[in-house]
Amino acid sequence: MSSSTVSSSTPLRIAVLVGSTREGRFAPVVVKWLTGHLGQRDDLRADVVDLTETPLPTVLPAFGQDAPAETVEALALVSPRLAAADAFVFVTPEYNHSFPAALKNAIDWHNEQWHGKPIAFVSYGGLSGGLRAVEQLRVVMAELNAMTIRNTVSFHNAYGAFEADGRVDDPAVDTAAKAMLDQLAWWAHALRDAKSARPYAA
Repeated sequence: MSSSTVSSSTPLRIAVLVGSTREGRFAPVVVKWLTGHLGQRDDLRADVVDLTETPLPTVLPAFGQDAPAETVEALALVSPRLAAADAFVFVTPEYNHSFPAALKNAIDWHNEQWHGKPIAFVSYGGLSGGLRAVEQLRVVMAELNAMTIRNTVSFHNAYGAFEADGRVDDPAVDTAAKAMLDQLAWWAHALRDAKSARPYAA
């Protein structure tokens, strides 16, 4: 569907990018919680892009050179989904005061897919709750002409934040999630409408 034919009532396509590929990772618990919130909304449609299911090569081709066939095949499982998204939610832990290498690799493989689109962050970790990873991601994504929204959800001491069934027994977290998704939807609508009237100029 082209941007010129998208109506304001068409649900926004939200790509949930799962940044952790560590064995035994906690990410699926957080993603299940997030997609539960997304599933409650009629205005948002989630597409979970899990980098363990769609791994990307770590060797980029030289400037001006074509990628080998196996790289093209790997990118075909990810790139069109990012291009189709109206907005993103990055789900990320914090490794050594930063974000995972797999997430940076996925970001670096792409460029125009990020242009003129809003990004929200759900982070998790220990005492910091992954917030240092988020602050670094804001700098990276600004370079790629993306719009990072202010509101985030951060799980401090994440392993103790969730019940056995994956719920979070804290009303403040649900309130924060709603505020984040409301803000993401506002920016996604505004930017989608703007791009339908005028192509984004990087």
